[in-house]
Amino acid sequence: MKKTIVLVVLFIFPLVAYLFFASGVNQFGRLPVLTEKISDVSSLDPGTTFKDKITILGFLGSDLEYKKGNAFNLNQKIYKPFYEFNDFQMVMLVPDGTQEKVEDLKKDLGALVDISKWKFVFAPEKEITRVFNSLETDLELDAQLGTPYVFIIDKEMKLRGRTDDEDEDEGVKYGFNTISVAELNNKMEDDVKVILAEYRLALKKNNADRQK
Repeated sequence: MKKTIVLVVLFIFPLVAYLFFASGVNQFGRLPVLTEKISDVSSLDPGTTFKDKITILGFLGSDLEYKKGNAFNLNQKIYKPFYEFNDFQMVMLVPDGTQEKVEDLKKDLGALVDISKWKFVFAPEKEITRVFNSLETDLELDAQLGTPYVFIIDKEMKLRGRTDDEDEDEGVKYGFNTISVAELNNKMEDDVKVILAEYRLALKKNNADRQK
């Protein structure tokens, strides 16, 4: 009887535990889709698109001198750890007329890391509002057409986020507040890792299927 118990503990229990955690990975390993398809920016800048890219999308507004802290937080906590992934990019929509302010910001950001994957798209108010509204969130742009929140867009131009975030009143987290270093560290970084892993696993599966 004792031998049977020992065998169960040594062999059966680890197998059950493995199956439990494996099913958890399959069930919870994907970042939920919150909006099926958002408006692309390729019509505003032919050299920039969300298609086939994992994008961090932001709206800096015209008061960039007051948003530098947000940009630095994002640069250090999200961009710097992930920018070497081939399909990763940051896209910031900014109002027409802010070109000089953006150049100043790029110089400051570029002193810390290669910022070649920071893309700044200049657009009129109507177009910035159109792209933002296509996210279909519960957030709003301020009077300067900016928001401290940034958004994760997948390769199919879908908005990804959390449907059961414990700190949100509604349980849905559409974007991540760049004012909060803790939120970038504890939530957004994890979610970016999840979506990158999701695509890496899909790529491995496709490659394995081709080799069969």
